[in-house]
Amino acid sequence: MSAHFSSQSAMHQGGSLWPMFACMGVLLIGSIQMSEPLQPADDFAAPRYVQPANYVQHDKPVGDAANKASMLSDPTISHDGQPARLFGMETEPVASGAILEKWTSVKADLAQEFETLARCRANGPCPAAAQRLIDISATGAHRSGRARVGLINRAVDLAISPVSDETQWGIPDHWSAPFETLQSNRGDCEDYAIVKYAALLEAGLSEDDVKIVIVRNVLPDEDHAEVAARVDGRWLILDNRTLTLVRDTDVTRAIPEYVLDREGVRRFIRSGRNRQANGQT
Repeated sequence: MSAHFSSQSAMHQGGSLWPMFACMGVLLIGSIQMSEPLQPADDFAAPRYVQPANYVQHDKPVGDAANKASMLSDPTISHDGQPARLFGMETEPVASGAILEKWTSVKADLAQEFETLARCRANGPCPAAAQRLIDISATGAHRSGRARVGLINRAVDLAISPVSDETQWGIPDHWSAPFETLQSNRGDCEDYAIVKYAALLEAGLSEDDVKIVIVRNVLPDEDHAEVAARVDGRWLILDNRTLTLVRDTDVTRAIPEYVLDREGVRRFIRSGRNRQANGQT
């Protein structure tokens, strides 16, 4: 039994050495690997930006071709490279009529009131209504783009209480200059629009980027004045009945009739395609 035991003991001792050698081998290999610099963790992560497999660099348009492709894909730019038309419609000048007369009178008042605003900014005499217009414009002073237009639109809407011309003036239609509206704090749609027009110009928007538009609403069936402001090549419609800024291309249930700006009054030309786009047959 002792010989048998000795033999088993020898075999047991010999077998117990193999795990020891295996462990030593693993430690040796590990020490060799640990001696190599570690790979940065970021290299193991998937790349943040992955170029599509089907992207072909040489197919990308360059120079004039790239600019042309960009313009064709941008709905705010027409195919001739010019800014898109308001409501996507052409216009023609209006040479006479009540709207032209009213707008010509308002433009003359605006010229005088802008002179007053300039004196206010130069610390000269400043009527209360002029200061109110400056304050309204200042609501968007530290903002730009859509935010600036939206803040001024909201400030005007909250500064004026809606009232009909019949109630306020006893006549069907009266267009007030901004100071007159801000003195009474009341007005109808064109009074809101005229104050917004002046406030946006006072805030620094270009005269080319601010217009008053007159549309014919379908429900209710009436004429309605709004302001159109161009921001980043897109026309936004400012309506006193809502604080929301709406793209001109998204306006529904309204037929554009006239556009008023520094050049005078122009009439929208309703082609067959225009009528279909506005839900008319």
